Amino acid sequence: MSVFVVVGAGPVGRETARLLAADGHEVRLVSRSGTAADGSVIPVALDARDGDGLAGVSIGAEAVFMCAMAPYTKWPTDFPPIMEGVAEAAEKLRARLIVLGNVYGYGSEAPSPLTAAVPLAPTSIKGRVRTAMWERALAAKVPALEVRASDYLGNGAGSIFTLMTLPSLLAGMPATVSGDLDALHAWTFTKDVARTLVAASRYSGEWGRAFLVPSQHASVRSLSVRFAKLAGIAAPDLRVLSEEDLEALGREDELMRELPEMAYLYRRPCIVDASDTERLLGVSASSLDTMIEDTLRKD
Repeated sequence: MSVFVVVGAGPVGRETARLLAADGHEVRLVSRSGTAADGSVIPVALDARDGDGLAGVSIGAEAVFMCAMAPYTKWPTDFPPIMEGVAEAAEKLRARLIVLGNVYGYGSEAPSPLTAAVPLAPTSIKGRVRTAMWERALAAKVPALEVRASDYLGNGAGSIFTLMTLPSLLAGMPATVSGDLDALHAWTFTKDVARTLVAASRYSGEWGRAFLVPSQHASVRSLSVRFAKLAGIAAPDLRVLSEEDLEALGREDELMRELPEMAYLYRRPCIVDASDTERLLGVSASSLDTMIEDTLRKD
């Protein structure tokens, strides 16, 4: 039995902790609120910015999973100190560091399909934040890996689609969309992210690299139609927002203000090639229907 520490109790962090505990390991799930995943996971209430405190509650840990999420509107201010605290703790513990990231760091000029080997070249504020976080992990005096996801689907998942489009769609109202309705887009299941994180922690090859999470690809239009069918509701009425519409929404809503800089991800195909993850880690993507059904699930 090994000891693992998971920082962040969102959908991915909780599932990662659950999977590790199911394998018979001692797992400590760290969050500011001390959220519990299930009875076999030890909840710990702690602010991860406190590197010394995090090291203190993580004694004996073989690896630390950085799954914490800063508020979407506060990434530049809130993410760096969290990453610093987690990296400091991993260094003090001499524990391996596995970071949950995303594809923002590749930037708007990145090729499609994306592979993990594509150099990071961020073109957005959020992309630069994510890139800096990975650079801090690489600079740590311990082995580090990053697992990069695309837009989330799954119970409790937060993404542009689940926050902006899905609520209206499920209510039978016109649903707003940003970008090309028919461009293929990578959708990542939160439970597949957790499975990739756990598999990455066991990777026996050279660390200091990234893995993309195996994902399913569908246009926003086809995804919306599938959601409507599985939810048993009428076909969706989708309305594309212009850049001016997005800017107007941003003047009224703090979260909507963050969307324009990431809108490029929906203006053209965003395809993820995670074949090396499938080959090296043995993880494959769940079906799109499985992702949708879990997103629709009511706890």
